[in-house]
Amino acid sequence: MSKSLRLSEKWFRRGLWLVALVFASFLIGLGGTIVGDLPKVETPLRVDDFLDKAAADKLRAEVKTARQAEQDAQAALEQAQLQRSKVRSESQAERESFTNWLSTRSVTQRADQDPEVIARTQALDALKLVERKAQQAVEAQQQAALDARQGAAAAQERLGRLEADGYDKLSAERRKVELRVFLYRLALTLPLLAIAGWLFVKQRKSTYWPFVWGFIFFALFAFFVELVPYLPSYGGYVRYVVGIAVTAVVGRYAIQALNRYLERQKLAEALPDQERRKELSYDVALARLAKSVCPGCERPVDLKNEKIDFCPHCGIGLFDHCGQCSTRKSAFARFCHACGTGAGVKLAQE
Repeated sequence: MSKSLRLSEKWFRRGLWLVALVFASFLIGLGGTIVGDLPKVETPLRVDDFLDKAAADKLRAEVKTARQAEQDAQAALEQAQLQRSKVRSESQAERESFTNWLSTRSVTQRADQDPEVIARTQALDALKLVERKAQQAVEAQQQAALDARQGAAAAQERLGRLEADGYDKLSAERRKVELRVFLYRLALTLPLLAIAGWLFVKQRKSTYWPFVWGFIFFALFAFFVELVPYLPSYGGYVRYVVGIAVTAVVGRYAIQALNRYLERQKLAEALPDQERRKELSYDVALARLAKSVCPGCERPVDLKNEKIDFCPHCGIGLFDHCGQCSTRKSAFARFCHACGTGAGVKLAQE
């Protein structure tokens, strides 16, 4: 229809479409904020909400105590190992010194050194005893560390079994919450879609059509973009069912609209030429002629053929002659393009 509009009217329409898009963008922003905040109406869930609190607290205390005991035992083990290493080092040094001393004595063969042999042997035995005690201390700490570690593992395992049951309950409850939040979103967006459908059918050509189309864009975006990602899956069944339902509704409306349109066209084509012209607005007629289709039946017509004055499909007059200068002109033109004389038939306006 743009070819039949005045230049200023074209720009006004473009501006109004811009208004519709801006209006829709603000509505979409508001709707997205509301849809995103809907989960906040539900209380946040934690696994502790589904556990026996007393039993869980007791097991966690046991785990904490066992972990602390394990750390203490490990620290004591490290100290015992360090002490053992120190004793071993001293014992090894004393043994080497004693061996060297014996080698020297075997060369000199001095009898006065026999008491010193006995003393040094006794000292070496004492160091060996200290080393053995250090080894026993290390083994005791190893056993304590092992017992603490096994105790912590056992307590953690019991706590894990208790929490596993809680996590199962938490997952089930979260699925219920997600479904409820989805129903909240659906309850918000579905009425918007219904209102948009009513506006499309009844108000899309009204004076305030930019706001109508802006709301329609917003409702479509809210339903098909903001809502669809939150559709519960259940193996894809819900998505497919929703897709089938939406397709069926849209397809049914399209089929009914097509049948109504064809029925109106049949009734219009049965009317006399003058009455059919009254049903056509000037802008609609010019827009259809610009597309080389008949304004009455919308079928293709070769308008460049000067021998065709009537539509061969519905019989409506396409060209006539000016009453003043007899120039062949469009039957829908209000004035003659050659002399400017007004047409005899005044078309009804929408």
